[in-house]
Amino acid sequence: MINKTILVLLMIFMVSCNANHAVVRTTKPDPRKSESLIVQRVRKPIYRPATVKNPVAITQKDSPTVGKYANATEVLEATTRVKVTTAMVLAYIENYKNVAKENMTRTGIPASITLGQALLESGAGTGPLSVQANNHFGIKCHKEWTGPSIRYTDDEENECFRKYDDPSQSFRDHSYFLTSRPRYAELFEFGKDDYKSWAYGLKAAGYATDAKYPDKLIGLIEKYQLNRFDAEVLGKEFVPVAISKSITYTENPQKYTIIKGDSLYSISKKFNISIEELKKKNNLVDNTLSLGQSIIVK
Repeated sequence: MINKTILVLLMIFMVSCNANHAVVRTTKPDPRKSESLIVQRVRKPIYRPATVKNPVAITQKDSPTVGKYANATEVLEATTRVKVTTAMVLAYIENYKNVAKENMTRTGIPASITLGQALLESGAGTGPLSVQANNHFGIKCHKEWTGPSIRYTDDEENECFRKYDDPSQSFRDHSYFLTSRPRYAELFEFGKDDYKSWAYGLKAAGYATDAKYPDKLIGLIEKYQLNRFDAEVLGKEFVPVAISKSITYTENPQKYTIIKGDSLYSISKKFNISIEELKKKNNLVDNTLSLGQSIIVK
């Protein structure tokens, strides 16, 4: 009897130990069920102005009208307003003058027009599309484009712009753009060195919506004497031209309202007044201007 009692107690003890023993798993848990979902954030690219390598020296030979403005800065349009120095502009001209001349020989588009448009629309190569996509004319994809592209917010959000391996491809594409579209056909009836007719003709054909686009283009051509490259292609003697003073304003002659693309430098040239005098008349502590701002010019 005692043996049976001992045996029963021993069995009860063994069952109790097994119930408290930890369970060991032989399979690993599925990490997809236990880990949180990781969301990757895509950052917009940061656009930085391109560094101009080996800027050319400014001389009267380079451009008779800019020698005295060697340290000046001006604002160019690009797809965003960018500020560049005269040295940067001259370096850009030096880099791309031959491409513009070759295109003129091949297509008949004045080299002065090509270079002037490139300067204005690329910000002398510092604009975001120029830096990111080698697109110096802001040419959009259009339905026929099958090459690389980049998304950039211009007139509308995330518009499609062409992307090139080299800026020279952008120049050639720009020339093809003008020669292949019927609305620009009348431009080729103008003289190959008649940059003024070409500038106004581009506006009339709908190339730009800015009413002052022709004046801005002509201003750049004459300031930097870009028409000397037209003369070189045509084998003509180059005669420097005076900067046009054909721009007229209907506003109060004592005041001027700031529009997109204006800078103290451009305004000083338009109204024949020094930058320092402009700043003094308007109590400006720096060169910052705001759209719609009214300033005294006389």
